[in-house]
Parts: sequence; structure tokens; C-alpha cells
Amino acid sequence: MTNTEKDKVADAPLENWVYQFLPKSIWPYAQLARWDRPIGWKLLLWPCLWSLALGSGFALKNEPTQLQILPLFVVWAIVFWLGAVAMRGAGCTYNDIVDVDIDEAVARTASRPIPSGRVTKTKAAVFLGVQALFGLGCLLLLSLLGLFGGNINSFAIILGISSLAIVALYPFAKRITDWPQLVLGLAFSWGALMGWAVIFGSLSPAPLLLYAGSILWVIGYDTIYAHQDREDDALVGVRSTARLFGDKTKPALIILYFGTLFLFAAAFYQASASYPAYIGLALGFSHMLRQIKRLEIEDADNCLALFKSNSTFGWIIFIGLVVAIFI
Repeated sequence: MTNTEKDKVADAPLENWVYQFLPKSIWPYAQLARWDRPIGWKLLLWPCLWSLALGSGFALKNEPTQLQILPLFVVWAIVFWLGAVAMRGAGCTYNDIVDVDIDEAVARTASRPIPSGRVTKTKAAVFLGVQALFGLGCLLLLSLLGLFGGNINSFAIILGISSLAIVALYPFAKRITDWPQLVLGLAFSWGALMGWAVIFGSLSPAPLLLYAGSILWVIGYDTIYAHQDREDDALVGVRSTARLFGDKTKPALIILYFGTLFLFAAAFYQASASYPAYIGLALGFSHMLRQIKRLEIEDADNCLALFKSNSTFGWIIFIGLVVAIFI
């Protein structure tokens, strides 16, 4: 094993930009924030962008003269992206601090910075604080970019900060329930509320339905992901829907993904979305069905690849909603 391989996390690709461009002294912190595995922030970002696109289309249909929402949409999307990277990194850092005893006992995670001794808990906590402050800055910026400009959106600020309670609970959920993926879904889908809230300063049935559908989607894809660690989790007492569903994972995914389809369609209807949104939803559902067909729960590489493919689902839904803004 080379020195470079010793300094990276077991399941992170060496060709990632972190290992190509960052100084080696920064690597452990990049690994804490999972910069070397961008799929996490992508999956966190998609509900934000879906909600933003859905809300923008609804706003234009109700007040077609307010075209300033289109350049604002781009600015909102950029700030949401920065916030997603920061808060996903903060959440992962927090999880690693809390889960160090579990990570030490699981082969895939034992090489992470804290259990491997490359970063102390104290330094990790400082890094957590820096990322959280950056995320708070993104939230404050979003609150200043109201649809008509000029007013601080205090509702979006309160809503965004409220998500921290769920984030704080998540690392402990795997110790007390077979449904930690539900808690993850509550946290990772929060953007489905935030996108709408930054535009309108309130919520309505459309974002709530989108949020509920996104939760089912997250439970589905994280169940697939959790099958990578199912045997190790059983040994150390970590609970998950992968262990709960076991050989019945495919039927469970069918139920979860059909639920996602129904709730997203209801959200689009409530927001008066036009037909491209439904075309995107149909294509996205087809993609989810292909995931289920290809799934091999005993093959860790297969599970990881299918988990990552959910960013493609995110793109499909997003493109449909963006096209629907203009039709």
C-alpha cells in the first residue's frame, strides 16, 4: 500500500480532485466533509432545486409580469448549491464525531479520519463549526433574496434552522430504530420545503407533498446504500431498513417508489405544473424501476452504483420542472 493510499478513505477514488489538487494536510478534513464523494451533496441539493423550480413556475403562472424571478432563480440555485455542500459536510463531520465507536468496527469506515487517528475529535468539532457558519451565511443570503426583493424572509431562516434538530438526531437513530433511513429522509428532503419558502415566505400543500415524496425516495436509495454494510452492521448492532427489509428489499422499494411517484404528481398538480413536469416524473419513475430490476443486495459495488444513480433521477425531475416553468 502506498503512502497516498494510507491517507485516503477506503472507498474513496484516488482520482478524485481532492487527492489531485489539495495539500495532503487538508485531506483528512476534506474526507470529514466528504468532498471526495460528492454524491451526498448532490442528493441533498436536488429537493432544493425541485422545490425552487416548482415554486418559480407557480409564481410566474400567478403573476406572469414578475419576470425578475428568472435571474433570481439562478442566484438561488447557486446559493442552495453552496449551502448543500457546506451542510452536507457539517452533517457528515458531526456523524463521524458521534459514530467513531461504530466506524472503528466497520471495515468500510475504519479508515475515516477520526477512527484512524488522523484528526482528533476537537479539531473535527472546530471544522464542524466553520462549515455550519458558512451554511448559516448561505441561509441568511437566501432570506434576503425574496421574490420581490427588499424584505428579510424570516420564515425561511426559522425553517432552515429548524432542520438542525433532525440532523442532530440522525446519528442516534441507527441505535434505537430500524428506520434510521426515515430520519435521514426527514433531513435530506428539507430542501423540498426550503425552495418554496425562500420564494413565498410560507408553505402550502405543494411543497409539503414534495417533501413527503422525497422522504420516500431517500428511504429507498439509502436502503440500497445500507446493504453495503449489512453484515458489519449486524455484528456491531447498527440497525437499518436494509437489515429490516432483507430479502424483501425489492418489494419494499416498489412501494416506496410508487409512493414517491404519487406524492410528486400530487405536488405538481397542486402547483399547477404543466405537462413537461409529468413527463419528467414518468421518465424518473422508469429510472427508479430500472434500479429495482438491477439491484443485487449481496453485491456491494452494485448497491453503490445504483445509489449514485439517484442523482440522474434528480436531474430528470429537475429538467422537467424547469421546462414546465416556460410552458
